[in-house]
Amino acid sequence: MATNETTANLVDSGRVVFVRALPAGYLAASFAVSFFAALIAYLEFVSYALPLMFVGWVIVPLLWLNDKVSFDGRRIRRTGLMPALLARVTGIRDRLKISDIEQIETAIFPGIKRGRNVLYTYRTTVTGKTARFVFSSRHKGYRDVIKAVLPLVEEDILDNASIDLRDYLAEKREVGKRARECEIPSSDVLDSSFRDIHLKARIENLLADEEKTSEKASRLRRLANELRVSGRLLQALEAFRRAAVLRPRDARLLFEFAECIRSVAGSEGDEKLERKALAMMRLAERHAANDGDLLARIGESYFHSGEWQRAGVVFKRVTDALGENFRTLRGMAELSLREGKIAHVIHNFSAAERLAATNSLRRWTKTEVDYFSHLNDDEEYMELEISRVNLLDTLDRTQRSSVRVALVGLVVITLGIAFEDGLIANIGWTVSGVSLLLWIVTMLMKRMLSPRIPFELMETDE
Repeated sequence: MATNETTANLVDSGRVVFVRALPAGYLAASFAVSFFAALIAYLEFVSYALPLMFVGWVIVPLLWLNDKVSFDGRRIRRTGLMPALLARVTGIRDRLKISDIEQIETAIFPGIKRGRNVLYTYRTTVTGKTARFVFSSRHKGYRDVIKAVLPLVEEDILDNASIDLRDYLAEKREVGKRARECEIPSSDVLDSSFRDIHLKARIENLLADEEKTSEKASRLRRLANELRVSGRLLQALEAFRRAAVLRPRDARLLFEFAECIRSVAGSEGDEKLERKALAMMRLAERHAANDGDLLARIGESYFHSGEWQRAGVVFKRVTDALGENFRTLRGMAELSLREGKIAHVIHNFSAAERLAATNSLRRWTKTEVDYFSHLNDDEEYMELEISRVNLLDTLDRTQRSSVRVALVGLVVITLGIAFEDGLIANIGWTVSGVSLLLWIVTMLMKRMLSPRIPFELMETDE
């Protein structure tokens, strides 16, 4: 409720929230410009090198500082000179209405570990029509944008990670304060016992006032999820354990508990905990009864954790017992795609299109249906798409290799300069220069080849 009120206030006041765009492209440009400026200076053309150094060290960072993903309550847009130029040159949108958002996906990258806590980086991608916005939790303003945008879109547009961020992303200091109020021990105290997970309800809990018990369990569950999202995994486990002791048959609680155990298992590299997470997920599945939304999320979680057979069983259970829904059909389409059953992919996406809750979802599913239909019906188009994907894989490997070779070249340059050996330095400059040029070419080619080949071109040729 508070989140919805915040979003409504944002719309009414016209206040804009924003987060900086990802710096990767700007860092790459700055590095490349700086390298060639250094090469020109090495060749004693200092008057030409200085303007390049100014561009690489001043202009490019300023361009990044002005490149932001912003939201004013109605539209999400990319600001700055470079996005505006790219939008004009390529025809790709630099702004998107909330009603036009088709997919929001969040990737989770575990980072530095502080004791048993993990500093997670969340990277969220918002897509719709030709627009694509990517922003990261590494930059200030991420939480404001997430809290403003995600509550306004249909849940079927969000993946599991984005749903968790929508519901449980909170200020770390506030989460820590609430953990202390609930007397959740610190990670250091829990370090020796976090693998002991038992869910047997105590007799006194069964006899306690049901309303009071339910309220306490709900409070602990929310705290546990906020701790999990903030990376305080052992404290999250303890809060989940306490909540599950109070409500051992709460399927949604058990599902979130399983996700938390899986996060800890991934952080610790513990196969035994992985098995416990899977067992907990099966328990959540058993108690989910006829909760189609929860079962669809459980199936999605199985799919992303590599339990594809179990995901298929859950999706089939939902459709058989409760009928089709959008999230389940999309999951079945992804499973069919993994198995190479293109006809099933088309069938499931077609059914999902009929059940889509918004025009943007219908547009997205129709695009998927058209694409896979052309793959299925047109062998020439399929061969072109396979060639494109294979070429992208080759370019990706080439790009990584060129970076490694360029770094080796920099070491050779350093050795040549240190020992005042011009031949060694020249070899290093040549190797690094050629590698960087190859890296730039492959990067541009990847950007050009990333979009699917428009099947309208094939129809035009015919």
